Amino acid sequence: MQLLYAILFLVVSSTATLLPRHEFGRDPVLPRRTSKTCTVQALGYRQDDVPNILKAFAECNNGGKIIFPEGQNYWIAQRLNPFLHDVTIEWRGVWSLSDNLTYWRNPNNTYPIFFQNHHAALAISGDHIHIHGYDTGGVLGNGNAWYNAEQAVTQPVRPMNFVWWNATEVIVEHFQVIDPPLWSINLMNITNAWFHDIYVNATAINAPYDAIWVQNTDGFDALDCENGKLTNFVYVGGDDCVAIKPRSYNTYIQNVTCHGGNGIAIGSLGQYQEDSSVINAVVEDVNILIRNTDMHNSAYIKTWMGASIPQSSYNSAGLPNGGGWGAVQNLRFQNFFVQGAAMGPYITQDNGDNASFVGTSKMEISNIAFVNFTGYPLAKENQTASVSCSLVHPCFNIALQNVTLAPAANAAEVEAFGTCEFTAKGGVTGMLGNGCS
Repeated sequence: MQLLYAILFLVVSSTATLLPRHEFGRDPVLPRRTSKTCTVQALGYRQDDVPNILKAFAECNNGGKIIFPEGQNYWIAQRLNPFLHDVTIEWRGVWSLSDNLTYWRNPNNTYPIFFQNHHAALAISGDHIHIHGYDTGGVLGNGNAWYNAEQAVTQPVRPMNFVWWNATEVIVEHFQVIDPPLWSINLMNITNAWFHDIYVNATAINAPYDAIWVQNTDGFDALDCENGKLTNFVYVGGDDCVAIKPRSYNTYIQNVTCHGGNGIAIGSLGQYQEDSSVINAVVEDVNILIRNTDMHNSAYIKTWMGASIPQSSYNSAGLPNGGGWGAVQNLRFQNFFVQGAAMGPYITQDNGDNASFVGTSKMEISNIAFVNFTGYPLAKENQTASVSCSLVHPCFNIALQNVTLAPAANAAEVEAFGTCEFTAKGGVTGMLGNGCS
């Protein structure tokens, strides 16, 4: 499949000029193939399959093929981080993360991730890696063991079950992640990657209706990534469907369905005192569908306040956070159908939950387009959109074009309305309400 894509960015101004088409990115380079093939058979009976998996990766690295046959269930009872080069993987079977919570809660048994105080049980590194799941293969995180134990209060060292870090030239297709303990798929320091036809489901089977026990089970996260593509993605869960995080550039996301959670997020950004930029992204053809009453957002940008603010949550490690800087620019959210989310287009630069520092974010937001939004949010504050930026860097060139959302299921669709604050003069177009142009 052709991965080269073109992005049309809208510069929002009084003349609403369009930038020329700008092509970027390229196809990930497929692995070089040799005749070497390794087939891994599961031991069964909850015996640890990690040693045999690592043995196969060692024997068939550098040009080989590794096969995990359909119907096999591989028990992952210890952490693993293989480094692969020129490898093709037929991942037809399922890797099941051990449900031994006591083992995984020991930080020495996982890989620490500095960002938001997280940990990984399974991580893949390397280059020229092609994984095909054939719609049967993937990772089973046994997340319900965690959901039942914690019941909406996430505890430290709850591991991620499918992390990519320090990798380039990656293709993953026809793959699934079921019951992740934490973030489902997390990309860190990745260049030239394409994830296609991916299914993620985080469902707490014992949670009462309206209770969210699957917090922090993001569907797809990207941090420090360049030239990333996600297509044909389905998420069932209770947090960010997709989250593009700091220092991600040239991202293309298309054909996404989000059942529950927080929709498509840019952020959070600026949590740490470092560059947190996100530049050049298109997200298009998205369905935002309510699951019970947990659908919070549809498409939103969130940055932290500009000061170091005391925090108590585990993902801040109890340390003050905020004060990061950078640019959020050239983003286009297009062709969204919204069913029951609490908000349509949404920008907030006040993460950190401290009213004393409202409007202090050091992140500059500009050249953002929300285009062709239909459906209905279940507006809780009599608004279908909201833009709240920064006094330090008032946002500008924010355009809502053909955003016609109904404030309730049976109401008529109307032009976006809400409030705008801390924006440049004329910085928001296509939106009605106090402070909006």
